[in-house]
Order: sequence, then C-alpha cells, then structure tokens
Amino acid sequence: MFVKVYEYHIREESMEEYYRIQQKAGEIYKKYIDVETTYLQSKEDSSKWMEIAKYESEEDYQKALALINQEKEIQELFKAFEAILLSEPNMIRDEDFMDRKEISNS
Repeated sequence: MFVKVYEYHIREESMEEYYRIQQKAGEIYKKYIDVETTYLQSKEDSSKWMEIAKYESEEDYQKALALINQEKEIQELFKAFEAILLSEPNMIRDEDFMDRKEISNS
C-alpha cells in the first residue's frame, strides 16, 4: 500500500472552507482511484493538520494523479486551499510512505 502524508497549517477562521474543499477534492479523487483519507488536527496547535491518504499502489496513484490534475475543478480547489493556508508557514509538506504491516492488539 502506498501512503501520502501531508502537513500544513490552516487559518482558524477558514475551517468550514477547508472542510468544503476536502469534500469536493475527495469526490474528484474517487472518480479515478480508491483512496482512504484520514485528517488529523493537532491538539497543541489547532491550525496544524496532517492528511494521510492510502492508495493500493504508487503506480495506481501516479496514473490517477495525471488524470486528476487535468480536472479544472481540482486546480480551482487547490488555489482555494492555498488561500486558506497560514502565511507563516505558508507551505505544504508531503512525504511518501509504504504501509508494511498492521498490528492489532484487540
């Protein structure tokens, strides 16, 4: 399993817009690829978010991303997303991972 992890800071007053953007972007992604996404908000800094998206494979992700990025609406959503990021730090960190093993203690 291929995993993308993003970290960014969202303006407090823009939370509803953030949820709207993520909902719409998720709908577009699901047209092209199966993805399971988890959104985590920091308990210590409520502007800080992590987004963890799981895909079947990196190859599937890359193929779908090429198609997704051709969607006009996804480009508009990304611009709207950039507009609600905190100016400092105004960046999106991302990193790629491979899901190797799940351990359940239940």
